Order: sequence, then C-alpha cells, then structure tokens
Amino acid sequence: MTNRTVRPAGVRGRWIALAVAAVVFLILLELASAHYGFTGPTVNLLHDLVGPPKSGPVLWAGLALAVVRLPPRARWTAVASAAGIDALFAAARFAFTDDRVTFGNGALLTILGIAVLASVRWSGPRRADALKGVGLGMLLIVATKVGDAWLTITALTRPMVLDQYVQTSDRALGNPSWVMGRVVDALGPVGYQVLHTVYIELPVGAMVVALWQLRNHWPEHHLVRTFLLIGILGPLIYLVFPVVGPVFAFGADGGAWAVANVWPHRVPIDLAPHAVRFDEWTPRNCMPSLHTAWASAIFIHSRRGPRWLRILGAVWLACTLTATLGFGYHYGIDLIAGAVFCLTVESALREPGRGWGWFRWRLLLWGAAGVTAVLVATRFLAVQMATHAIPAAAALVGVLVVTILGFYATFFAEEGTPLWTWGHPGERAGAADLGERLSSA
Repeated sequence: MTNRTVRPAGVRGRWIALAVAAVVFLILLELASAHYGFTGPTVNLLHDLVGPPKSGPVLWAGLALAVVRLPPRARWTAVASAAGIDALFAAARFAFTDDRVTFGNGALLTILGIAVLASVRWSGPRRADALKGVGLGMLLIVATKVGDAWLTITALTRPMVLDQYVQTSDRALGNPSWVMGRVVDALGPVGYQVLHTVYIELPVGAMVVALWQLRNHWPEHHLVRTFLLIGILGPLIYLVFPVVGPVFAFGADGGAWAVANVWPHRVPIDLAPHAVRFDEWTPRNCMPSLHTAWASAIFIHSRRGPRWLRILGAVWLACTLTATLGFGYHYGIDLIAGAVFCLTVESALREPGRGWGWFRWRLLLWGAAGVTAVLVATRFLAVQMATHAIPAAAALVGVLVVTILGFYATFFAEEGTPLWTWGHPGERAGAADLGERLSSA
C-alpha cells in the first residue's frame, strides 16, 4: 500500500463544479463580447501568444507565480527563456511591423511550456508545485482579461450614471477628490509620475507580497486568493451602481458628456442630483473603489512580513489612495466602500482552519450590510447627507472604523487582550456555529 493522500469526493466535486462554472462563464462572456462587438477575454488571451500583448506586466506577474515553487535552476531557466522569447518578438516587431515594442509573449508561452513539461516529464511534489503555480499564474492573467471585458460591458449596458448622487453625498466628507486633485497638481510632474506608476502597476506590488508568502511553501491563505475574489465580486456592483468618476463627470476628461468642467478647482453645488447619460466607452468602475480594495489587501498581507515588506505595503496603500482621489478617478465614498468590501472578502478567506463560526459570520454580515447601506444612502439620501454633513460623515467613517476594529480583533489582536477575547468568541465560550449563536441571541 502507499501513503498517497486521497482527496475527499466532496472536495473533488466542488473543484469540478467550480471549473465547469468558470468555463460556462467564459463562454457566456465571449458570446456577450461578440454580441456587443468587441474582443472577448479568451480571444484576447490567444492573441497574446503571438500578437502584441496589451498588458506585459500582468503576463510577467503570472510567470512569477508559475515559477515561485520551482527548483532554482528550473526557475531561472524559465525566466531566461521568457526574456529571450520576448526579445525575439520585440526585435521582429521593430524590424518588420509598425507595432510599438511590447513584451509579454515570452512569459505566456513559458507558462504554457511549464504546464506541458510538468504534465509529461515531472512527477510527485515537483509536478504538483509546478501545476499549482501555473494554475495561479493563469488565473491572474485570465481574471485580468475577464475584468477588461466586464468593464467594457458596464459602459455599453449602463448608459446612465449616478455621479451626481455620489458627488452630492461626498460633500459630507469635504469633497476629498477636489482637495487631493489640487494637492496632486501642486506635487508637479515628478509627484504625478510616482503616483501614476504605483496606481497602474498595482499587480507588481501584489506580486512582491505574494511571492514573499509563497517562497517556501503553499500557505493555507495568500494574497492572490483575495486579489482574485475581489476582482470577481467587485465588478458585479458596477452594474448595480454605475459611476464614472469626477474627472469624467465633472472634469475635462468627460468632454461633451461631462456635467461641468470644474474638477478639481471648483466644487459643484447641486441639491437636485439625478442620473445623467454618459458615453459608451468610459467604464462605470468607481463604486466601490477596487484599487482601494486591492491596495488594502496588499497592506493587510504585508503586516506579518519583514520590515521592508511592511513599509512597502503601507507606502503602496498611501500612494494608491492619494492617486485614486488626486487623479479624479474616485470620490471619497468610493474609497470607504472599497475598504469595507476588501475587509469583508478577506474575512471570508483568512485563517480557513478556524472554520465558519460566529466570529466570521458577524464580520461578513456586517461588511455586506455596510457596503449595502453606503450604496443605498448615497442613492436615496444624497441631499440629506450633504445638508447634514457632520452626522453623515460620522456614520460613513463609523462603518469603516467598526469594520477595521472587528477585523483586527478577529485576526490580528494580541492574545489575551480584550480585543482578542471579543474577536475569538468560540475560544471563549466553546466552539459555536452560526445557528447556535443566532438561536441564543
């Protein structure tokens, strides 16, 4: 007999069901893309094999995940091969086409090569590590392609946007996008470039943290899981609450579709907000701010790393928040909703070994209720929030503060402290599931 671990049938069934659901979703998204007349995620992925890739850094981030658990020699051989293939593609494009020099083909081809090599030649833990890395890398790449297609769908299917409601409600917070827009202007071209680099290269910051987490073993939870789930669930809210952002709705980037060209120098005052029609190409990707959610996830997952990683996580979060507001891509309420959304998703995934007791359910229920309350209040109480700024701001900030405290108490508080006791109800009063807690309430 062997000591091979047999995966429970229920677990295998869940993975098979998840894979089937993913394939069905991709097929439906391809059909929707064809219906609306743009290239879908699968076709885009095939294009990146030989055509000019649209996002080279994401392809290389996928390769980094694919090789993180390979033996050092195989890892560096893979990286060198990818770089060499990229160089050949770039030289050919420069010599024979008018395409700008791009990169990423080598990374994608190398990921596929690792998958074939591991399936055919390798065995045991080496094969398992390689295929798991390839799976994570491809998930990141495919998720990015899906996200791009989904953003296009939001623009095509949601002609009316709710920016006036968000801007009116944001007066309770002091219109932070207008404030930070002027701050970024004052920073000059150097400050702008630093913030812009951090903003657009968010996957790079995430990969630094993820690679540190995955360098020695496969942990029960890591940043990539949170990143992917945020990217899957967050865009669904875009269809419910379509918003384009102040630089488009109230600034020069909106062109003829803008309500007014006043961002960031003059705050519009309108106590009769209403939905307005906007163009068919600007994504409705503001509410919640997923850049805030992803940067918050980077910050959270860097907390238990070395000093340099904790500094990177804090700086990345601070620069991302500054950029989202200062570039006019988001309102302040978007950031609050994004942070609460991140902590809710992270609460569902973190420390899976602790199970699904009341300690986790209360975070999920509070977070879902918090995001819903922010959306409902912004849509239906915008004028009241603007005219009663202090209580409205206290309520908005209070939702975020309570969420942070609950999350910290549950997953980060020092053992034995009052916060730890509150965050570990099962260890204080015995293991109790959700039904038992609710029945005794």
